[in-house]
Amino acid sequence: MARTPLDEAGDLTAADVIHSRFSALPTDATVAQVRDWFAASSHRRMALFADHGRYAGSLTPDDLSGDLDPSRPAVRLARIGPTVAPDAPARAGYELAVTTRAQRVPVVSHDGTLIGVIGVTDDLAAFCGS
Repeated sequence: MARTPLDEAGDLTAADVIHSRFSALPTDATVAQVRDWFAASSHRRMALFADHGRYAGSLTPDDLSGDLDPSRPAVRLARIGPTVAPDAPARAGYELAVTTRAQRVPVVSHDGTLIGVIGVTDDLAAFCGS
């Protein structure tokens, strides 16, 4: 997977460093379905929800810990922010991503469309998947 080192991202925007491939879950996905989605890959650190392409929130695996009703719509537990606009500086996306345990931040256009996700490498030195 391609990496963009942080020190080479000075003139780049958030859109320039988003994951080239991401998937959004539907807003009717249940807690059980999202837990299964996370369990399918250790690289999945943030679940993004979209309704007809519009951002509806995000969750991390920690958000689904504990005794939750597995049939409950997971989006009801989702957070709307933080997010970053695609035209924001890449560094702004980095700063938001590293404030989360997932080291991810959704990229959402001004009209609410989910564009992608910025991910930061474990060593905090680069954007991953750009």
